[in-house]
Amino acid sequence: MARALAAARGLDIIVSSAGTSAPQDAPASDASILVGLERKLDLSTHRARVLTRELVDDASLILGMAAHHVAAARALGGEGKVFLLTDYAASAPTGRAIHDPFGEALESYRRMADDLDVEIPRVIGRLANEQAAPRRS
Repeated sequence: MARALAAARGLDIIVSSAGTSAPQDAPASDASILVGLERKLDLSTHRARVLTRELVDDASLILGMAAHHVAAARALGGEGKVFLLTDYAASAPTGRAIHDPFGEALESYRRMADDLDVEIPRVIGRLANEQAAPRRS
């Protein structure tokens, strides 16, 4: 979703994903694939990546869905570039996590996707505004 929105806005960013719990190379869950298809996103080739210090070092911005994701990325050296997704989207502290529905009913996956449908466009909007803002010397 973020990749598509960023491309539509003409943003010069690379979007990638990594997690703190899923095993390396694990496929998306059946529920994730189904909810993705409902939203015209194909997750059939998605494979999990474990968050590593190298990924953190290479990133300029890291957004976590929950506080424990943020803490894990900071522990890997991400201090100053790691934010709770909802905080970053709002440009203010909200403290509101997006629930990870792993192993739950399909409706939980839909609720998470609904949250992301709201928050990711806000993130992309903020990034677009920041890229468009003139740089101060």
